[in-house]
Amino acid sequence: MLAMCGGQVDVTTIALPRKVLEVLERRSAAEGRAVEEFVSDAVLERLGIADPEARAELHLKLCEKYIREAEELLAKKDYVQASEKAWGAAAQIVKAVAAREGRELRSHGELHREVARIAKELGDEEVRMLWQSAGMLHQNFYENWLPGEMVEGNIRDVKRFIEKLRQLLK
Repeated sequence: MLAMCGGQVDVTTIALPRKVLEVLERRSAAEGRAVEEFVSDAVLERLGIADPEARAELHLKLCEKYIREAEELLAKKDYVQASEKAWGAAAQIVKAVAAREGRELRSHGELHREVARIAKELGDEEVRMLWQSAGMLHQNFYENWLPGEMVEGNIRDVKRFIEKLRQLLK
């Protein structure tokens, strides 16, 4: 679990009963969110922390964590898992941009609309195209049909996408 501490993000491990973990995994999956994001949001909500900067930082840190994990999985040639981690990184940077503006995105449709808004606002069609690469990686996680070279290329696209959106957070 990620824990916010004095503006920084620290990692901590928590022990949960199996039944709680199973419910947590089902609920987070049903909402299309990673367990870390689900738990972190619940903690922020429970503590009454509605600060857009804290939420944006949470999503940015998750983005960084997932892209690191994608690179590690890519090095092991685990293209399926690398695909999903890279997709998660792309989704988290989009959520960070929205969170900075005080908005929360809870569905794939909302993510797509946010990317379309960002691309239009920036006048940058490449943002939309790079996002499509992330979407292909998400699909590959379920279908495992992309060749390794395409996964590698799409992950490079996701890194470029992240860098473009990171500029909006400065």
